[in-house]
Amino acid sequence: MNRLKSLRQYDTDLFYRIYRLTHKRDCRAIIWLSRTGDGYLYFVIGMLLWAFEYSHGELFLYTALMAYSLELPVYVVLKKLFKRPRPYVLLTQLKAHIRPSDKFSLPSGHTAAAWLMACIVAHFYPPFAVLAYTWAALIGLSRILLGVHYPTDVLAGALLGITIASLSLMALA
Repeated sequence: MNRLKSLRQYDTDLFYRIYRLTHKRDCRAIIWLSRTGDGYLYFVIGMLLWAFEYSHGELFLYTALMAYSLELPVYVVLKKLFKRPRPYVLLTQLKAHIRPSDKFSLPSGHTAAAWLMACIVAHFYPPFAVLAYTWAALIGLSRILLGVHYPTDVLAGALLGITIASLSLMALA
């Protein structure tokens, strides 16, 4: 129990260190970055590749659709199972820079979806792997900077996205 308590304290301390970087600052760029993980961009990328990239576009789209159809229900179940309150709810002295779509924090859905997309992009289009993984990491960081997720929420989201992407890509083999 002490290890869990110390992990929770470390998570909270790390959250504060990261979140303080946005204290009394203009967060419009971070909000914009976070919004690129809302899901619309994934759909647009998938449809553009399906329509214009003939070597892998169709398979990319089908793989992404399969992966997201697996990730979303797992994400919802985990949110309802853990019911972890968001940082701005528990840590009353801080204010989130955005209003999240739901009240629970673990795992980060934006991060899960971003890492899922990054893994699929890296698989089908290796020259874009570094860009995709960097973007996914920044999505996760943005969620902490905006005050809506703890670092462990982001880590859990990344692990969820990577796991579902890996399972979906293995199904292709």
